[in-house]
Amino acid sequence: MAKVSFFDQARKNRIKSIILFCLVVPVFILLAYVIGQIYNPELTFFFITIASLIAIIQIFVGYYYGDKVILKITNAKPATKPKYTHLINVVEGLSIAAGIPTPKVYVIENPDLNAFATGRDPKHASIAITTGLLEKLNRTELEGVIGHELSHIKNLDIRFMTLVSVIIGLVVILSNVFLRSLWFGRKRSREGGILLIIGIVLAIIAPIAVKLIQLAISRKREYLADASSAQLTRYPEGLASALEKIAKYNQGRLKVSDAVAPLFISNPKRTSKLRELFSTHPPIEKRIKILREM
Repeated sequence: MAKVSFFDQARKNRIKSIILFCLVVPVFILLAYVIGQIYNPELTFFFITIASLIAIIQIFVGYYYGDKVILKITNAKPATKPKYTHLINVVEGLSIAAGIPTPKVYVIENPDLNAFATGRDPKHASIAITTGLLEKLNRTELEGVIGHELSHIKNLDIRFMTLVSVIIGLVVILSNVFLRSLWFGRKRSREGGILLIIGIVLAIIAPIAVKLIQLAISRKREYLADASSAQLTRYPEGLASALEKIAKYNQGRLKVSDAVAPLFISNPKRTSKLRELFSTHPPIEKRIKILREM
């Protein structure tokens, strides 16, 4: 089987981003239409306009400022010399090897072992590392993790997953607003009842549908980033060993929202075996196994 180039992966991510928006925008408009028709048909256009404006603003903010928002809510602080010279040097060295601009480096004060990359493209990218990860990993393990995050940047996964996080938040908010608004509804005609059923179905299905899209794509992105890290560092065992330590030491002490959690190299939340089936991250044991078979 022919290998897929990084450029092909980046192109595919751009296409997937466009497709995702094309699928989600009609849902926003339809939900707004249903809300307007149920509560005041004369204000339907108003509801559609407001929903569209909110979507456009959120997408714009997510594209240009989503990384700043994510760094803020995760309480990431800029890594500075001389305290984090070692970390900065590793990022700079691997960035040169990967052929991309060196991303900004941040540190999160937390004992759990984790990391993530964010930004809209390689020229506007950031990497955040927890202090727990810096304390527990040796150099080759740290290089494996950094290589994984740099691969996300090079493949444009950071843009796609940041926008997916924004979209999930938008869908959930609009769906919740609609479902909560039902408590204040008046008696409806038969036509209103049909629209109500359509609205409820959309409000329930839309968040699930977007989440499933995120689930399928995110897992593939993680496997690809693992393989790309092994290719970049020329040492798969580094990342495999790092993932073992991540699985051993993490206790769910890194508190982040469900929308942001998929950005991390490992799910920062403690989950049961059942919930792992619906996690955006592949089973960490399987990732380790694949890396050690390379």
